[in-house]
Amino acid sequence: MQLVAAETADARVGAPRAAWRLARATLHALHGLWLVLLVFPRVSIERRQHHVQWWAAKMLRMLGMRLEVAGVPRPGGGTLVTANHISWLDIMAIHAVCPQARFVSKADVKAWPLINKLVDSAGTLYIERERRRDAMRLVHDVAAVLKAGDVVAVFPEGTTSDGRGLLPFHANLLQAAIAVGVPVQPVALRYRDAVNAVSPAAMFVGETTLAQSMWMIARGRDLVVRVEWLPAQGSRHADRRALAELLRREIGSALGVVIEPVDAASDTPSA
Repeated sequence: MQLVAAETADARVGAPRAAWRLARATLHALHGLWLVLLVFPRVSIERRQHHVQWWAAKMLRMLGMRLEVAGVPRPGGGTLVTANHISWLDIMAIHAVCPQARFVSKADVKAWPLINKLVDSAGTLYIERERRRDAMRLVHDVAAVLKAGDVVAVFPEGTTSDGRGLLPFHANLLQAAIAVGVPVQPVALRYRDAVNAVSPAAMFVGETTLAQSMWMIARGRDLVVRVEWLPAQGSRHADRRALAELLRREIGSALGVVIEPVDAASDTPSA
C-alpha cells in the first residue's frame, strides 16, 4: 500500500514549528511516564483518571491540536464504547473526555517505547490478533470488566481508515456487552484542519510509520479533533451483527458518510 500523501502546503506549518511541537510533546510524554511509574502506585483510581484526562488533553495541545466535544459519555455503570478508527490519537481524544475508558488494543502496542507504559497504565486489554483462540478469551475478559461496571472502548473496524468513510464493523466484541446486558455507546471521531474537512495529517494507514504520523500531525495547521458522543443503544437480547450495523449507521450519519449495507458483519474482534 502507498504511503499517505503529504498535506498541501496551505495545510501545514513550517518545519521549525513542527519540530518545536514534537519536542514539547516528547517532554510531556516523559512527564506522563513519570506519573505512571512514581505517582500512580500511590494514588486512588479516581486520581489516576484525573491525571489521564489532563495528560491526554495536554498532549493534543502540545501537538498543536484543538479538542472539540459534542454530546456526553453515558454516566455511571458498565458501557461498551464503539468508535471509528483513524489514528493512534483516537485513544488520547477519547481519554481527554472519558478517562475511565479501558481500550482494547492489538498486542503490537506493547513494543512501542514509552507509549506502551502509558497505554498499560490505562488498564488496556490486549489481543493477539494472529491467534483466533485469543478472541474468545478477550470476549470473556471484556464481559467481566463490563459486568464490574467499567467502561471499555473498542474500534469495531479492526484497523484504521482514512476518515472519509467507514469500514465494516466486526461484531464479536459486541457479544461481551450483550452477554451482560450493558449499553453500547457509539462515538464519531473526525479530524479537520485549516484546509481540509477530513485532514490527511491525522491518517495512520498503509505503510505509514509512527514517526511519519507524528511528523504529519505536528505539521498540521489548525488541526481539530471532534469527539461526538451519540446516544447509547441497548444491547440486551440483541443480535450482534444487527447491532454492529446499527452502530455503524449511527456513526456514519454523524460523520455525514453514506453507509452501504453489509450482509454479515465479521466476527473478528476489534483492536
